[in-house]
Amino acid sequence: MTVTTRDRLVDAAMALFSERGFEATSIEDVVARAGTGRTTFFRHFPTKEDVVFPDHDGLLLQVDARLATGTAATASTALREAGGLVLEHYLAEGDTARQRYRLTRSVAPLRQRELASVHRYFRLFAGHLRGWYGESPDAVLRAELTASAVITAHNHVLRAWLHGDDDEPRARFAAALDQALGTASPGAAAPLAVVVRGDASDVDAVVAEVRRALLGGRQSGEGSAPATGSDYR
Repeated sequence: MTVTTRDRLVDAAMALFSERGFEATSIEDVVARAGTGRTTFFRHFPTKEDVVFPDHDGLLLQVDARLATGTAATASTALREAGGLVLEHYLAEGDTARQRYRLTRSVAPLRQRELASVHRYFRLFAGHLRGWYGESPDAVLRAELTASAVITAHNHVLRAWLHGDDDEPRARFAAALDQALGTASPGAAAPLAVVVRGDASDVDAVVAEVRRALLGGRQSGEGSAPATGSDYR
């Protein structure tokens, strides 16, 4: 694997932050350790803080491109694969990701910046979900709830891996998404309700009939996994 100048700068910075602390390490210290100059540093990173974090701009573009190919019918697959792109990026970083985790826990401005990055992913996922859910009155709420669930599942699994508590993060992420997207099956399968009307019924009346059918099915099938927004097409 080719080590790039950016990689050398990140490795040097992380090593120095670990040895001396974030505040006590200057950009001059980083470039000296990496064997480069200030101009090279600023070509890759606008600030010292930027060297701590992965290339979120590039990663967001990858996630956006994957979600852009999704539809209401393929939403679950698109969400899983888009979330997987982010997880794989951190797994590929290895010790660098773990060093970052420790650093952001101890330096408040870095923690705030990390939280801002999480919100960027939330907005991206929620935006695509709103498009998939169409013009339904609760589309925005459903989109935000589902986006939050996916991101929470990802962060839960990522934290366990960063702590060294999980050596199978991919399998755990898949299971976490089963729960986040309402596809886990702890008991009987969720009931399927089909309503066939031959007349030009009022939409509200049909929706009410579907609701009654679903509620009746749940009452007769205790233990079924509740549906979330991503289960509706």
